[in-house]
Amino acid sequence: PRPILDMSYSRHFLDFQGSSIPSSMKKLVVTKLSQNFREAVTLRQDSPVPLPGDGDLLVRNRFVGINASDINYSAGRYDASVKPPFDIGFEGVGDVVALGLSASADYTVGQAVAYVKAGSFAEYTVVPAKEAVPLPSVKPEFLTLMVSGATAYISLKELGELSEGKKVLVTAAAGGTGQFAVQLAKKAKCHVIGTCSSDEKGGFLKSIGCDRTINYKTENVESVLRKDYPEGVDVVYESVGGKMFDLALNSLATKGRLIVIGFITGYQNPTGLQPIKAELLPAKLLKKSASIRGFFLNHYLSEYKMALKHLLKMYERGDLVCEVDFGDTSPEGKFTGLESVFRAVDYMYMGKNIGKIVVELPHSVNSKL
Repeated sequence: PRPILDMSYSRHFLDFQGSSIPSSMKKLVVTKLSQNFREAVTLRQDSPVPLPGDGDLLVRNRFVGINASDINYSAGRYDASVKPPFDIGFEGVGDVVALGLSASADYTVGQAVAYVKAGSFAEYTVVPAKEAVPLPSVKPEFLTLMVSGATAYISLKELGELSEGKKVLVTAAAGGTGQFAVQLAKKAKCHVIGTCSSDEKGGFLKSIGCDRTINYKTENVESVLRKDYPEGVDVVYESVGGKMFDLALNSLATKGRLIVIGFITGYQNPTGLQPIKAELLPAKLLKKSASIRGFFLNHYLSEYKMALKHLLKMYERGDLVCEVDFGDTSPEGKFTGLESVFRAVDYMYMGKNIGKIVVELPHSVNSKL
């Protein structure tokens, strides 16, 4: 066992490799509220490395996840009372490099952990030990489960009422969370339809069990659904919004359920919304005894640990594909270092990713950063 570095009483500490933890670090900070991520966010080069309190871990981030809602956060849409500057980034995976005395009851220096907490777009993040998730190793695949996998798992379990033979439509199916909605619906023995924007994405979706892929760039989604599923679909896992929402709503079967987990097409608009044809909504829902349910992960945190445990087991057994996209095919190559978070966000909004977009934060052992 490595020695515990008790941070409660000391400002001088070493990481587990014996190299000094620097006093300053790089991190991304929202300095202006804007739905334009590049306008809203600044890379600070010399922020102080935070110190963990008694019940905290100091995590050196190795991989951080990109989420469509990073833009909502930098636009100030989640909490109007929070004023810039504030930290950004929702999830990370890394090593514990220092910890408080109480936290040392359950964690040791050098341990791999994942977490969901604002402020992951930084080289070091303080994480309360009770909120951390211990991992067997630092792997980017684990990061795909923290927000994206958990969102798909809990929303389908709590709101989807999936059962054998049900028809499930997943929009943006090859994305970070779509990939899990497809696989989990298949595990529930449903017939799964996935929309995507390229044949390459369609190929990926078939490889994870999608029964019917619809490339909306080359096929008319509405016509395909009307022709192949005249009775409608039972469940829609919807994250696109705008026209796709209208189309999904119209394709619901009797007693169908539409689960809204996001509306990415609107996030870059000043209002955060794309118009939908809502005035006919009451009539459409009544006519089909259909329902629309919103899902926001923060409201289901009581289910979170159980969901994550289940997903981690599935991945370790080889029952779950956790596709990671490091942007290797993007014009400037792999997303490495905090400065590449800006490119990664652009890449997602251009609809280029297959799976979850992850940025790697490399650290050399003796680096003073």
